[in-house]
This record gives sequence, C-alpha cells and structure tokens, in this order.
Amino acid sequence: CKILRCNSEYVAATLHLRGPSRGAAFCTALRSYSLCTRRTARTCRGDLAFHSAVHGIEDLMIQNNCSKEGPTAPPRPRPPAPNPQGFESLDICNYERSFLYKHGRPPGFQHCAAFGDPHIRTFHDDFHTCRVEGSWPLLDNEYLFVQATSSPVAKGSNATVTSKLTIIFKNMKECIDQKVYQAELDNVPAAFQDGSVNGGARPGGSSLVIWERSPGRHVEIRADYIGTTIAVRQAGRQLSFSIRAAEEVARAFTEEQDLQLCVGGCPHSQRMSRSPRGRGRVPAETARALCREMLPVEDVYFQSCVFDVVTSGDTNFTMAAHGALEDARLFLPDAEKLHIFQ
Repeated sequence: CKILRCNSEYVAATLHLRGPSRGAAFCTALRSYSLCTRRTARTCRGDLAFHSAVHGIEDLMIQNNCSKEGPTAPPRPRPPAPNPQGFESLDICNYERSFLYKHGRPPGFQHCAAFGDPHIRTFHDDFHTCRVEGSWPLLDNEYLFVQATSSPVAKGSNATVTSKLTIIFKNMKECIDQKVYQAELDNVPAAFQDGSVNGGARPGGSSLVIWERSPGRHVEIRADYIGTTIAVRQAGRQLSFSIRAAEEVARAFTEEQDLQLCVGGCPHSQRMSRSPRGRGRVPAETARALCREMLPVEDVYFQSCVFDVVTSGDTNFTMAAHGALEDARLFLPDAEKLHIFQ
C-alpha cells in the first residue's frame, strides 16, 4: 500500500500554498491526491490511513469548492522566503508547517494509547496493564489535559475499563479558545461540550476540528495548531484513547505535572500481569482463537485482547484491541515500532 507516498506528495504540493490566492493550485493538488489514492485503492483497501485520506479529500474538496474535473498535475512547491519577514505571513496555527519553516525538517511525533483493561502504551513504547480505578490523568501539559475515569470490568474483578474520557484543549490566544471534549459509554459525541465542532471564532479556529468517523463509536480530533491528532472509540462497554502528538508538545510539562500515564505509564502499585490466574469467564484457548481472527500477530495487542476476553467474558474486547492497533498503524511515525513483543 503506497498511501504514505500519496500523503507526502500532497503535503509537498500544498506546504507553501496560503492566503486567498491559493484556490486553484490547492484544488489541483487535491485532485492529484485523489487520483493517487484511486491508483492505490486495490492494495490499500484494508488500510485505515487510506480510508482517512479518502474521507479527508472529499471533505476538503467540498470546503474549498473544488471541482472533481480539472488539471491534476501538482504545482511545484515554492521554497520558503529567505528573509525573516517571510515567517510573518506563515500560518502560526499550523504546527507542522511552522516547524518545517523554522527547522528545515518535519517535526518528530510520539504515540500513546489507552484501551481495554486499560492497557497503556506510553510515548516511550512501554506497555502496562493497569487496575487504576477512579480518575487518572493520561496527559497534563502546557497544551492538553486528558483524564480517564475507570470502573471495574465486572463485579468482584480487579480489572477495570475506561468509562469516561475528558479532554481539555487549553486556550491558545493566537489560535483557539479553550475547548472541552467529553465522552462516556454510549455517548461519544462529534462535538465539544459547548456544541461547537472547531476551535472557535479566532482566526485559527479551524486548526482544531472534530471528525466523526463512525456515528457514536469513533471520533477523530485534529489539533493542527499543536501538531496533534486524537482518536476516541467505544467498543463494547469500554472507551479507548489514542494520540499522535508532536514531541515538543508531549514534553511540554513541569516537574509538578509528574503523574501522566502516557509519559510514565502506570504507577508500580497499579500494574497487573497479563497472565490472569484462576478461573476466567471465557476459556483461554477460546479467547486466543477469537483474538487471532482480529489480530494475527501475537504481540502485546494480542496478549491484551486475550486477557480482556478471559477476564470480562466480553468478545467486543477483540474490537478494542484491533482499534488500538489500527490507530497505532496510522499514528506511529516509525512502522517498525508498531508491534511490541513481551
């Protein structure tokens, strides 16, 4: 699947297009992007990044009144202006574009996820299974606060699942008003708490947008002003959280903000073994067979799936692990880090 090549060609073609005069060139780049995805459709049919690109292109063409018919040759990107005044006209609410201009290279990214029991994949690719009942911060930095609330997966069980997620996008005066997103079981809205779907009336308000990927089940929040994308999903009776954050954003916290599950993982007192002892609600071999249908590679996502199905008896946990793996496939900058084996 060559969707990443299509993505990079589109980024290169549009990187330096800005202002009211970009219209025709931007539409040409979008048509080229669309053509590239159609050419790779056969091999990319099962790829989440491919489907995200196709939906994104359709939305952008509608927003920019682009015709599907017309030239498709991508315009040659213009080099950045060599003088300091060139930066003044740069869109400061597009983190990736600003970073590339200032540093001459794209930014680095990190990935964190919380799903199932919950299982935590940290920004540093550590992997923990946690009991963490109650509310715990996944992130707490200069730009974002994310809190997960957990409750027991079943009566009398030590295992817990995420039943509520609260995400605060902190005020950034050049770009967005403070926005709060909250999801609970059977209520995964495609809007912020104030009913809006973007960052507000400021000039950079469109740099924070919610996209509904599956009604009531999967939303994606794109915060371009901080180079960050978040996915929230519900599978069965649990919520999951995934994030792709710019390294600079993920590290923007003080010593006082030391409890962040995405940074340090679960505290030692809250960690559990993924080898459940005693009698489970589903036989281990049955759970392994169910998980293998969704997760053919026996990595930590597979191990977590087996643990969750055995512990809860809920086969929907296979979807939770599969969704987390698909998010990782889309969000991880280094595909070789996709699978973790323990």
